[in-house]
Amino acid sequence: MFAAALLLGLVAAPAQAAGEPGDLRGARWALKETGKDARFRGLAAVSRSTAWVAGSKGTVLRTSDGGRSWRDVSPPGAVAEGLELRDIEAFDGRRAVALSIGEGEASRVLRTEDGGATWTEAFRNPDPGAFYDCLTFFDSRHGLAMSDPVDGKFRILSTGDGGRSWRVLPNAGMPDALPGEAGFAASGQCLVAAGPRDVWLATGGGALARVLHSADRGLTWQVADSTLPAGDPARGVFALAFKDRTRGLAVGGDYRTGQASPQAAAVSSNAGRTWRQASAPPPAYRSGAAWFPYRAGTALAVGPTGTDVTGDGGRTWRALDSGSFDTVSCTADGGCWAAGEKGRVGRLEGAGRG
Repeated sequence: MFAAALLLGLVAAPAQAAGEPGDLRGARWALKETGKDARFRGLAAVSRSTAWVAGSKGTVLRTSDGGRSWRDVSPPGAVAEGLELRDIEAFDGRRAVALSIGEGEASRVLRTEDGGATWTEAFRNPDPGAFYDCLTFFDSRHGLAMSDPVDGKFRILSTGDGGRSWRVLPNAGMPDALPGEAGFAASGQCLVAAGPRDVWLATGGGALARVLHSADRGLTWQVADSTLPAGDPARGVFALAFKDRTRGLAVGGDYRTGQASPQAAAVSSNAGRTWRQASAPPPAYRSGAAWFPYRAGTALAVGPTGTDVTGDGGRTWRALDSGSFDTVSCTADGGCWAAGEKGRVGRLEGAGRG
């Protein structure tokens, strides 16, 4: 998410201490009672104390005390219409941008500047053929949102004023989509940015699970095949996480309950131009991923059947927890948050400086 990515860019992560385990042994998720039963697939972690979650029934919550209490800041219109809020990006504890998904006018962008006390609708999709899945920000002004293919190509929406206004970018630099190819609105991580201009888009549903990369804020794109499961509408890359503009993780698989996902993770060291299969991937489908800031090569992946951790940059993973989460985000001060079904939100505890 933008807040975590921006802070990571401002604060250099210290090197891993000698003899310090890189895979968060002893860490655990401490659940934070939200009092809601919404499914939170949108998560914006600002710091160890401040986070936003967004989900079903138009629900948005915000905490500023580490999850001890939550303020319901749901947009009234989104609640009344039961909108599915699948992504939220926050610049701080007062400014945030949320995305609702769905065909046609169900896809909307909402913005607040006062901690959620009031919301403004910044964009309502007028095209019945578009379906927006994710959004991301490069900084506090520039951001993108992505739609499933329209006329054979993924559609990109752009803002240069912090989400107040949006325009559709020309698609001349976008490769053709594969038959059946789309994005997954599973965790708010099918479109992610790192640095001032680089952005990556994750796909599934087609014959190949692919990752598209743009180095010019979405004007032109290069496409690479991943190693993740494909060839079915339920399979593909569900989430991306980039530590910087070169080092990235891809997680996903087959989201159907009981279906095997033997190749649920891959890594890239060259800005997503090529991907290598993890030698010991998570054992099942994973929908969210995030890098841990204080330890080189350490990252988390979450899904309905548990959390996995890597200490070697995504080559090998081990189980950390068996609880269900859909999305995860870490901040520069070591605050890692996860969110998911039935109002579940957790913050990682026992991770040293985390």
